[in-house]
Amino acid sequence: MSIRLYMDHNVPAAITIGLRLHGVDVLTAYEDDHHQVPDPLLLNRAEQLGRVLFSRDDDLIAEAVRRQRKGIRFSGVIYAHQLRVSIGGAIDDLLLIAMSGEPEDLMNTVQFLPL
Repeated sequence: MSIRLYMDHNVPAAITIGLRLHGVDVLTAYEDDHHQVPDPLLLNRAEQLGRVLFSRDDDLIAEAVRRQRKGIRFSGVIYAHQLRVSIGGAIDDLLLIAMSGEPEDLMNTVQFLPL
């Protein structure tokens, strides 16, 4: 089973499109009508859907770390800084993660890009 991704509202559409062209199962917060919810609710939604959340938002990392410290379960976060990881670089790394990993590999973790 591959990793299914959930894109927050800060992710450029080009990343989502690039991943879909390679067969990755991607759902955006816009498509799910969750693009205006606070970070804690977005992480909850990703967990409900069984998807790993991809973000370029620094604040989301703080929420993930808070959950790690308190032992609150979440399905994982993948983070790429907006200025340090190109769209192509993000697609390449996310493709590798999605196609070679298992959902359990990222449970309760924060994975930083580039790999």
